[in-house]
Amino acid sequence: MFKSFSKSVSAFSLVLVAVATLLSACSEDKAPAGTVERIEGSTMGTTYHVSWVGEDQQNDKIKGLVDQRLFEINKIMSTYDPESELSRINKGMYDTDDDGWIRLSSELFSVLNMSRTIYEGSQHRFDITVGPLVNAWGFGPGEHHDEPLSQDEINNLMAQVGSDKFELDTTGQRIRLHSRLYLDLSAIAKGWGVDQVASLLDQQGIHSYLVEIGGELVIRGKKPDGSNWRIAVERPTDGINDRSVQLALEPGDSGVATSGDYRNYFEKNGVRYSHTIDPMTGRPISHGLASVTVIADNCAMADGWATALNVAGPELAMTIAEQQKLAVYLIVRDGDTFKELASSEFKALFPNALENSH
Repeated sequence: MFKSFSKSVSAFSLVLVAVATLLSACSEDKAPAGTVERIEGSTMGTTYHVSWVGEDQQNDKIKGLVDQRLFEINKIMSTYDPESELSRINKGMYDTDDDGWIRLSSELFSVLNMSRTIYEGSQHRFDITVGPLVNAWGFGPGEHHDEPLSQDEINNLMAQVGSDKFELDTTGQRIRLHSRLYLDLSAIAKGWGVDQVASLLDQQGIHSYLVEIGGELVIRGKKPDGSNWRIAVERPTDGINDRSVQLALEPGDSGVATSGDYRNYFEKNGVRYSHTIDPMTGRPISHGLASVTVIADNCAMADGWATALNVAGPELAMTIAEQQKLAVYLIVRDGDTFKELASSEFKALFPNALENSH
């Protein structure tokens, strides 16, 4: 199910392409003063890009603040850092009180609480305890063996999976594990990191920007010429150098995330095994849904919901999207071509989007 904090860009489904500097649309709104400044760097096994309207003398300062904040987030939520707060919980290194509760940082508790909300709303398709299966299938921080698991191996690992195996105490910001669990926040922490960088920019008095980490985005304000920041959803292809735009959007002030299954996988005996693991079966997903894009108020929830709906498959994904009133755009394999589906919320936000897709 989850995309781990990886050691290489290829371990992420980079299916959302930020093209803010290439695609623009005119707007009559007052343009913010300044020029578009840009910084970039590496984090969470992928790259980040930040564009904002400001002055170039801020660049070194903003990059330093962004790098520090992303470092702090990794120290809390990375499964690749053995000393992160999450890793220490997974290793049972924290003392519990007499009732078995572990007190958490506010940051970690916030992401765990959002994860529980998506778990409950997605009919359990989003499950942060699925890490043992992700690792065993070769998509986690361990050795990548590219070998399918037997059903017995899956059954044994499934006994360790299920977000009903832990409790959260919202008053005390605590967690209680009913059994030893391996928690993996990779499918939501990246989006949360985008939100944190956006908050950092707000605190610096910057209110027109585009923040992107590994394809997940937050957009605020407009560009100096008054045009909107625009993004493009990528057409699903296997080749990392064979990229083209499927759909261009102007999301406005929102978080955007896309999850897809076509970049990170292995093949064995003619069978393709996706990096996205279904917590209901313990196996890689095998349906025809190639890409899910979610528009939400923040990137963390967009990120988590995109993964949940990708796991669910096209029919159930659309059912959940309507139930949860999510703005969702799906690209589904249809033989040798693709078809597009969109939720009611998405169509209300972008009434002509599908007509203008490629």
